[in-house]
Amino acid sequence: MIPAKVTGKFSIRTVANIDPHKLTELVTKYVTDQFAKLGSKNKLRCWCGDPGKPWVADINHWNYRAGHRAIERVWGCAPQYTREGGSIPITLTFEECLGRNVILLPMGRCDDGAHSTNEKLDLKNYIEGTKVLCAYLHEVAAGDC
Repeated sequence: MIPAKVTGKFSIRTVANIDPHKLTELVTKYVTDQFAKLGSKNKLRCWCGDPGKPWVADINHWNYRAGHRAIERVWGCAPQYTREGGSIPITLTFEECLGRNVILLPMGRCDDGAHSTNEKLDLKNYIEGTKVLCAYLHEVAAGDC
């Protein structure tokens, strides 16, 4: 059986210093060009939802020093700064609207399949992540960041 309509959806995680509208233009052109090479009688329609601007934070901010110490306290090792989550549009919105530094504290692992059909979060990560949040709040309250 061949379906009458097929829909595909994907999400692009952006990087710093890229214009999301330019990225949309480039991706749409690439997908359209690739589809044209197929010589298909089918139709292709590309559209973009709401492209968000990338977000990058200063890891030397006191907020990050508190988070760093909290992660070390709970996990027993220093965190690795991997720039994940930089294309979560609400993060930049919070920072701009509130005029405050934003930190994303980790809960999951890289193999959790965030936002996928089979997304998961290990119980240990949930428990230790809760401890990280408590340790972070303690560090901020101590005020020696």
